[in-house]
Amino acid sequence: MATMTSSETGKAEGGRAKGFRLSPVLISYLQAAPLTLILGGFLLIPILMIGIVSFWDYDFAQMYPDFVTFNYTETLGSWVTWKTYLNTLKFAFLVWAVTLFIGFWVAYFLAFHIRTTAMQMVLFLVCTVPFLTSNIIRMISWIPVLGRNGLVNSALTNAGIVSEPVEWLLYSDFAVVLAMVHLYTLFMVTPIFNTLMRIDKTLVEAARDAGASGWQVLTNVIIPLAKPGMAIGTIFVVTLVMADFSTVQVMSGGQSASVALMMKNQMSLLQYPAAAANAVVLLVLVLLMVAGILRIVDIRKEL
Repeated sequence: MATMTSSETGKAEGGRAKGFRLSPVLISYLQAAPLTLILGGFLLIPILMIGIVSFWDYDFAQMYPDFVTFNYTETLGSWVTWKTYLNTLKFAFLVWAVTLFIGFWVAYFLAFHIRTTAMQMVLFLVCTVPFLTSNIIRMISWIPVLGRNGLVNSALTNAGIVSEPVEWLLYSDFAVVLAMVHLYTLFMVTPIFNTLMRIDKTLVEAARDAGASGWQVLTNVIIPLAKPGMAIGTIFVVTLVMADFSTVQVMSGGQSASVALMMKNQMSLLQYPAAAANAVVLLVLVLLMVAGILRIVDIRKEL
């Protein structure tokens, strides 16, 4: 009987090894499986359950599995609900406008006026220092500043600028917007700063060599290239404002409302199906806003 040579034996073993090799398509699915399970278990399934509960019936004591639509008719047919949604959109727009203005100029200063990378990182970390404390603590810290006998009113009355304390500084829409700007500005600074750091500085130098003024360089070179970062920051800020209820409740003193606060009150009254219906409507509204932003600006350059 003929014996196999060493080369033939190696070929045979190589053939058996090839038989156990996974296909590239299967490898891709296996690599995506952990993330799919995490998103499915912690994101998609809870959203699906909220959608199911939004069609249930309920009373003052419990929920009843059913398929009713009055939760949506009450939500979409109530003028009070529409006013609450408009008030939430007003907060989102004001906070977005202020945080975009502040965030862009802070990021611009860090990216183009600070020469060394080490100092840029140090100053950026300084911006994150407030995040070492809780959102609630940073929010309520404005109360002794804006109160009737707070720091601002004391300074104004002692300087003779006003004869009596200003009432609208606290427990008003102004206080809500101010606290939200304080809480969420960094979410606008970070993506814009990341985008500006990726801009090739030779483009700015070429524009200046071509005779462009500082304003022209800003509007024709820097801002167009910073749009992806602005879009990402906008998504962060808008979604956070739309879902915030504690800031509205505390800083308005119960005199203003938002959709998230309305849902919180419904859940405290055990009206979970009604709150779920509002959650679905709010989710659809936020997704439409995000889709509109993505249609205007291509953020894939930042991903």
